[in-house]
Amino acid sequence: MTAIAQDHDDLAYNVFAKACPSRGTLEHVTGRWGGLTLGALHEGSLRFNELRRRVDGVSEKMLSQTLHALERDGLVHREAQPTNPPRVDYELTPLGRQVAERLLALIHCVEGSMDDVLASRARYDEMRGGL
Repeated sequence: MTAIAQDHDDLAYNVFAKACPSRGTLEHVTGRWGGLTLGALHEGSLRFNELRRRVDGVSEKMLSQTLHALERDGLVHREAQPTNPPRVDYELTPLGRQVAERLLALIHCVEGSMDDVLASRARYDEMRGGL
């Protein structure tokens, strides 16, 4: 057994197990809107519409659902101000910041590799007859 497998076996939760609750959180974090929302909030506290503009392409409904899931998982904190009109700010919790930092490392890796990815796609498509 490798050291990584041994370390994984020692964990209380196992995302590879079907019934493990960590799987749902992983889905919230790595889903399209969850990952982008966490990345955007890493820059600082944002109001709902600011966040929606920052995460280009997300619908109001999807952003709302995403924020609820991330808040429930303890990754995002929602702060409602008693003003008229009401003001609601969203920010990362310490756990959310920790997750977002790791996610941003992956995002930067992907962004930095896009020339290679695009070249690979072109080669693949050419070999497959222009899919």
